[in-house]
Amino acid sequence: MVQIGKLNRLRIIKFVDFGAYLDGLDRGEILLPQNELPPDCQEDQEIEVFVGFDSEDRLVASLSQPDVMVGEFALLKVVAIERVGAFLDWGLPKDLFLPFAEQNRRLEVGEDVIVFVYLDKTERISASMRIEKFLSKISVGQYQAGQAVELIIFDHTELGFKAIINGSHQGMLFENEVFQTLTYGQKISGFIQKLREDGKIDLSLNRPGHDVVGDLAPRILEHLQDEGGFLPINDKTSAELIYQLFGVSKKKYKIALGGLYKKRLILVEEDGIRLAPSVKK
Repeated sequence: MVQIGKLNRLRIIKFVDFGAYLDGLDRGEILLPQNELPPDCQEDQEIEVFVGFDSEDRLVASLSQPDVMVGEFALLKVVAIERVGAFLDWGLPKDLFLPFAEQNRRLEVGEDVIVFVYLDKTERISASMRIEKFLSKISVGQYQAGQAVELIIFDHTELGFKAIINGSHQGMLFENEVFQTLTYGQKISGFIQKLREDGKIDLSLNRPGHDVVGDLAPRILEHLQDEGGFLPINDKTSAELIYQLFGVSKKKYKIALGGLYKKRLILVEEDGIRLAPSVKK
């Protein structure tokens, strides 16, 4: 069965002056235009093509691939707003349609939006900004606590950041556990922190259970040595700057700092921290 909006391996049936017809099985013959023909192709040869629609809404094959396929999420740019909806650049000559009914706010030409690409009731390839209705419910065994996942940030609420997990599920990065700047549409690696009984997923940017503090202390010492024995940061430094330098929360940084101080490896001063005289390079 031919999958519209995706890649298909189809067999060349015959050549014509304006291209070649491919066996579209239940869809009949599908044209691959002359300018898309691969060199030295022959009848009965199978080739991988993207199947979509031309400007007259006829099925057509192409060797070119869009930036996103049907069934996937992507961050795309608005290139036009018309009476029927908006149109997005997805890497093909014919822009991707985003109906007004599938928009969740007013759009402007030039802005980037996260969308899910789907087939509407008429099998037209369309986009939707209503992300959550296309995200699946988790089932037993799909994820485990501590599992590494790929995330796309798609919303920011009072609780934190909503993220698409592995292109199929929804999770939450809680505000009080995020110590770096996250932006709409950003792709970032994360971890499953907790699977809730109600099916919701808590996420983390650090592997749960990982001994961040234990790993951090030697990194602080190494950084101090690289900087000549002094760093202008201490327990009063902003959480943002600490995260930029060490990738951890201020709380974990202070714990590591306290451990180094108790071991007399550093001196905590008003304007920063310094290697103790007994610590040599």
